Amino acid sequence: MTDGNIPTRTGVVGGGQMGAGIVHGLLLAGSSVVLLERDEAAATAARERVQRSCDKSVERGKIADAAEPMGRLTTTTEAADLADCGLVVEAVPEDEQLKRDTLQRVEAVIADDAALATNTSSISLDALATSLRHPERLLGLHFFNPVPASKLVEIVIATATDETWRERAVEWVSEGLGKTPVVVADSPGFASSRLGVAIGLEAIRMLEAGVASAEDIDAAMSLGYGHPMGPLRLTDLVGLDVRLGIARYLERELGPRFAPPQLLVDLVEQGHHGRKTGRGFYDWNDAKEKTA
Repeated sequence: MTDGNIPTRTGVVGGGQMGAGIVHGLLLAGSSVVLLERDEAAATAARERVQRSCDKSVERGKIADAAEPMGRLTTTTEAADLADCGLVVEAVPEDEQLKRDTLQRVEAVIADDAALATNTSSISLDALATSLRHPERLLGLHFFNPVPASKLVEIVIATATDETWRERAVEWVSEGLGKTPVVVADSPGFASSRLGVAIGLEAIRMLEAGVASAEDIDAAMSLGYGHPMGPLRLTDLVGLDVRLGIARYLERELGPRFAPPQLLVDLVEQGHHGRKTGRGFYDWNDAKEKTA
């Protein structure tokens, strides 16, 4: 074990923007990380994301050199390479069946005393645990984007989660990763996504109705309520497609108050998913970031 009880060897499944950020955090905590991707091209792209993230940490003076942590990163396309990891975090796209299949695949190769975590931002852990042999070791580690800068990790406790894993997760987050843990029970959207999506959807409705511009809506929340980032800009950062998926899930689980606005549906259908595609509620291809 390293300081803060972070396992000396950890795994992350899925190297997208969020997964790469989680890898970065684990590397900076001193762990050797195995990053599992679907194919070699995706693995190469994921490693490049982690490299860029570590390079930014050097620029900001957080670490002296990116070579040392990057030397502890292994990318792979074989789940068997996760076998000796003490903790594996699933960070694949927000699709229940995909996550269920991924967790089952990982559980088949890791040791019985290893922890299995999901980074889901909204899907019920109890639902994900139904296909696992050891549901007592499944917990949620919901990181926030961008992971290196975020101070929060939401720890989600399922019905079957053993108290020992809850305690270890709190230590990993607070001592190992240097972030603040909040512990919540398994429920649709947990605490953060449920509140964040509610604000974000209302901001989109206001923009759709012409109440104010995206910049002014965001400024109202940033300057009036002290939010570090307005809800529309945050939606661009998270991904409009991701937020739409969460909204539809919460609508099914909690009712019509989470029904996605038509503007959000239209932008996603047009391929405008936010910063990652160059356009969402803002134009990220323009230094001035004009509104869409």
